[in-house]
Amino acid sequence: MSNHLQTAEQTLLAPHGLASRQLDGIFGQLFGHHIDFADLYFQYARSEAWSLEEGIVKSGTFNIEQGVGVRAISGEKTAFAYSDDISLSALKAAAATTRAIAAAGAPRLVPLLRKAPCLAPLYVATDPIASLDATQKVKLLERLEALARAEDSRVKEVMAHIAGTWEVILVARSDGHLAADVRPLVRVSITVIMEDEVGGVKRREQGSSGGGGRSDYSYYTDDQLKTYARQAVHQASVNLAAKPAPAGEMTVVLGPGWPGILLHEAVGHGLEGDFNRKGSSTFSGRIGERVAAKGVTVVDDGTIAHRRGSLTIDDEGTPTERTVLIEDGILKGYLQDTLNARLMKTRPTGNGRRESFAHLPMPRMTNTMMLGGDRDPEEIIRSVKNGLYAANFGGGQVDITSGKFVFSTAEAYLIEDGKITSPVKGATLIGNGPEAMTRVSMIGNDMALDSGVGTCGKEGQSVPVGVGQPTLRIDGLTVGGTG
Repeated sequence: MSNHLQTAEQTLLAPHGLASRQLDGIFGQLFGHHIDFADLYFQYARSEAWSLEEGIVKSGTFNIEQGVGVRAISGEKTAFAYSDDISLSALKAAAATTRAIAAAGAPRLVPLLRKAPCLAPLYVATDPIASLDATQKVKLLERLEALARAEDSRVKEVMAHIAGTWEVILVARSDGHLAADVRPLVRVSITVIMEDEVGGVKRREQGSSGGGGRSDYSYYTDDQLKTYARQAVHQASVNLAAKPAPAGEMTVVLGPGWPGILLHEAVGHGLEGDFNRKGSSTFSGRIGERVAAKGVTVVDDGTIAHRRGSLTIDDEGTPTERTVLIEDGILKGYLQDTLNARLMKTRPTGNGRRESFAHLPMPRMTNTMMLGGDRDPEEIIRSVKNGLYAANFGGGQVDITSGKFVFSTAEAYLIEDGKITSPVKGATLIGNGPEAMTRVSMIGNDMALDSGVGTCGKEGQSVPVGVGQPTLRIDGLTVGGTG
């Protein structure tokens, strides 16, 4: 962490003639008014993206973004100003703007900035963009396409995409806390379109896969790329053979890993501190109550090494942690940033996140998952006479206030007499998140995290996240179908 602080000062302050000791004066300027809390968030990020389609690299982008956000809080009021000019004059102007939310008062002593305690970083600080040259990146995309086409002669089109980011942040707070982080992030994705004649009718279907994490491009070994290609082709081939999904209320079994996105959307957002402080979540005021079936334990864990949703510190400089949200069906707590934790008279959980220096932090998930149970996945399938097995999800949406959700499946099958049988397409899962959690009747022992593709949107801000869960049986879920 001390090395990260040195990197941050060299990247964010020194090139602009600034030193960390000069930031003390900015807080002194802010606290000439009745301010409860203030922070400065410096960010430097460079990112790239390469896309291949029809065997040709169709696009390549490179972007550098840097700036500083200045926030002041008085009671429930927040003032915020940001600038892509990192300079002492810009900081002073932003401070003058933000302190206007509070009346003038006697100057207050503000603790001098001090380095945060050293933490073991969860990922290497390597710049992924520099880990391969341009030729090697193109070859990676071409290799991914070749692997997909080799899987099945019915593959007609392949779209492959790689992206990498190297980000340096520096957080200075009015309580004297000074912390930094250096964050790599990579992602590869592949979509294939397959064509075949089914029942005398020509059909086209697609399948997708991918993954990544906080690493450089060395993460993508040949075996890893083969896995992505195979998964995408498998999903497309399943959908080519799929028949229209039935509709109605039925038992649904969710597969492990990425299907945890339903948990993230339908339950996780409702456990974020801001919604609960304002009373707009269906979970508001229910700590200590049963909100899910026995055996259901949900955690948010930002401390898992190299994971896409992990952070050594959050965007307010607070170390991330493993936060138990629901334990054995009982609601235990919420995800908190500093503002909502203070107003709710609790402590921050390391979940203050923002898209960039130009955005305010808010409570956000990191890696959210349901822990495994004691049932064999095959036993869960055998227990269902007639139902649906959802192996993978596409898009979805949720209403935080009511908890109602709608999710479309990307790969699904019928369960008939305890066996997975015909693939189906067009199935959507419709329900209420908290209610669905009370209908969990069997929990598998195969908890898995997703492959590293998740991005979460909230109030116009996007951040990388992770999800996970074991195989789950949920009784009485409404399935919208096309058959």
